[in-house]
Amino acid sequence: MALSTQIISHPAPGVFEFLRQRVGAVGKKIFAEAEVPFSAVGLVQGKVLDMIAAADVAEKAADVRVFDLKGICPQHVTMIGIFGDIADVEASIAAIERAEHLR
Repeated sequence: MALSTQIISHPAPGVFEFLRQRVGAVGKKIFAEAEVPFSAVGLVQGKVLDMIAAADVAEKAADVRVFDLKGICPQHVTMIGIFGDIADVEASIAAIERAEHLR
């Protein structure tokens, strides 16, 4: 199964709220510290084991925070959100895509 990726630059307030609802307790605390604590979000969807590996690649590639986005699919497909500034999110997504092609 291939990973699906998407980057959102400067999420709109409604998108920010949508994401805030899905990040879990730790993420909600971080989101509460600032009105919009990041300038971009990278979304990556795939199998759970691929998302764990993708989260590791993302955090090693750039200064980002990665959270599991709850409520996506009950059948072993999940989504992670990669939060940070635009350049760091782009670097993380590029690193994930490179790692996927090397498998």
